[in-house]
Amino acid sequence: MPSTKLIADSGATKAEWTLISNDKPRTFITQGISPYFLDTKQIIEVLVKEVKTKLKKPEVNEVYYYGTGMRNHDNVSMMKKSLQQVFKGAVIEINDDMLAAARALNGKEKGLACNLGTGSFCCYYNGKRIAKQSPGIGYILGDEGSGAYLGKKVLQYYLYKTFDEELRNKFDIKYDTTPVGILENVYRKSLANRYLASFSLFLVENRGHYMIENIIEDGLNDFFFAHLTKYREAGKLPVSFVGSVAFGFKDVLQQLCNHYEFQLGKVMKNPMQGLVAFHR
Repeated sequence: MPSTKLIADSGATKAEWTLISNDKPRTFITQGISPYFLDTKQIIEVLVKEVKTKLKKPEVNEVYYYGTGMRNHDNVSMMKKSLQQVFKGAVIEINDDMLAAARALNGKEKGLACNLGTGSFCCYYNGKRIAKQSPGIGYILGDEGSGAYLGKKVLQYYLYKTFDEELRNKFDIKYDTTPVGILENVYRKSLANRYLASFSLFLVENRGHYMIENIIEDGLNDFFFAHLTKYREAGKLPVSFVGSVAFGFKDVLQQLCNHYEFQLGKVMKNPMQGLVAFHR
């Protein structure tokens, strides 16, 4: 009898789950699971109330969980213990979001895997594991090319009054905020990275304006220069991307790959489709 597999791709705010059985894959969304915000008991409650109830039958034989915080051994132990409580007898494999991107984009082939979402990362995948990765130094010092990085550029242009009158008016209408309110959210409230990333949507909505194009090109070029140029493999293997920023600005990624003489591989909005293909 074929094995029934459950794949999870979880961030802190939402998680995407796909059940693979005899029928076509079935996908559903639940709240995110972060071991930094939930303890074992709370994780089990989420799994029982939001995941188990949607599965009904058949019984799950294998669980492949990819999630935020899973580069920390203690978090992996907590997540594994929680999953074992809910999916008794199932084979459970837990990995981080970097391996999710690498497997989704490259399958079992060698390649560069990049994520451009709220944050950013880059790694070289040898077809089996992550062989090299760029240091992750967070949104204050790094995360070049990410939504938070691009959103920060939008706010700089606005606060420094670099935007022309047309863009300033569009910004004021869309966000209805003040310089004081912006600084309050960035420096005094939690989850500033998500707040910054929310302003990257302004770039999507105003494509074609030269200032907007400059922000996008400069921000993504910073990612190429800071990360991809450090990998000798980038000149020989496909460079693939996952994430909302990458998906939204695929045309700019292609231009930059042409400039650096890299081969642009796949560009996905999220990794689930690629993970389903990998685990099938």
